[in-house]
Amino acid sequence: MIAYKRVLLKVSGEALSDGAGGINGESVKKLAQQLKEVADCGVQLGVVVGGGNFWRGRTSTDMDRATADYIGMLATVMNGLALSDSLTALGAANKVMSS
Repeated sequence: MIAYKRVLLKVSGEALSDGAGGINGESVKKLAQQLKEVADCGVQLGVVVGGGNFWRGRTSTDMDRATADYIGMLATVMNGLALSDSLTALGAANKVMSS
């Protein structure tokens, strides 16, 4: 029996890295496999992926705040695309959405 029909999961960007930053293909594939297993049980998943593996807030006192925020948003989209690609390779239907 499934306890929930829909689940919203927030995943840190660091879950997609190997601890050194960036995107690690094996980490992404492992997460995609786990998400597909849950989806195959009939659970509708919404996944919010962070960008902390690329960018953690404003790191320079000289950088404009909006620019720092834009960099973080781009990191989030990059992670979403990497996860989407792995899900697609596993045959899991998915869609990346961003404002």
